[in-house]
Amino acid sequence: MTRIHLPGPLAEGLVLDLPDAAFRHLVPVLRLREGDRFIAFDGRGGEYAAELVGVGKRAARARIGAHDPVSRESPLDLRLAQCVSKGERMDYTLQKAVELGVTRITPLLAERSVVRLDELRWTKKLDHWRGVIVSACEQSGRTRIPELDPPQPLNAWLAAGVHGSGVVLDPAAANGLSALPAPAGALTLLAGAEGGLSAGELAAATRAGFIGLRLGPRVLRTETAAVALLAALQARYGDWV
Repeated sequence: MTRIHLPGPLAEGLVLDLPDAAFRHLVPVLRLREGDRFIAFDGRGGEYAAELVGVGKRAARARIGAHDPVSRESPLDLRLAQCVSKGERMDYTLQKAVELGVTRITPLLAERSVVRLDELRWTKKLDHWRGVIVSACEQSGRTRIPELDPPQPLNAWLAAGVHGSGVVLDPAAANGLSALPAPAGALTLLAGAEGGLSAGELAAATRAGFIGLRLGPRVLRTETAAVALLAALQARYGDWV
């Protein structure tokens, strides 16, 4: 059944006007009509049975039904610190990271980042990324929306020390995945953009407590690297076993 994210908090018996994006998806695209049912979630956990109770040409209303406390969240608290890549590459990374259970995403600007925007365009980019994240949650069955931080310079983020324990992807690192123990708490994955991280940035990450990690003998593209590591961690320590 179709799953739609609705801004919360939701509660059984609530009747609300659908946001424009939800209306467009349910009515013009899927052609749902009054009385049709769907699943709604507000990102705070679980999901709700819902029903369209009024459908017009440009708007619709829905009644929220019983709450199902189902959870499809990963037992691992994996956080992605991804240096911003261009266009669809970043969208792909965000979408797949959400599908793979990441709980927080921090976009970073590094020396070799090619995306440079003014404040207004960054605001629009963040809105777009939130849409990508929510859509991935709708499709994958997730019941909680990962947090999305505003873009920030890599070195400033490292200096702030807010990342906890982490690994930095480095094709020349001495350690492979077998050297990484099961995460005991939150684990942050730091991945570079096109061209990777500079030697100085890798050194700064090491000083900040990150462990260098290589993913086999091949160099992976920016949109592939973090996604591959997330999948490997879910297979080894998460809920794929």
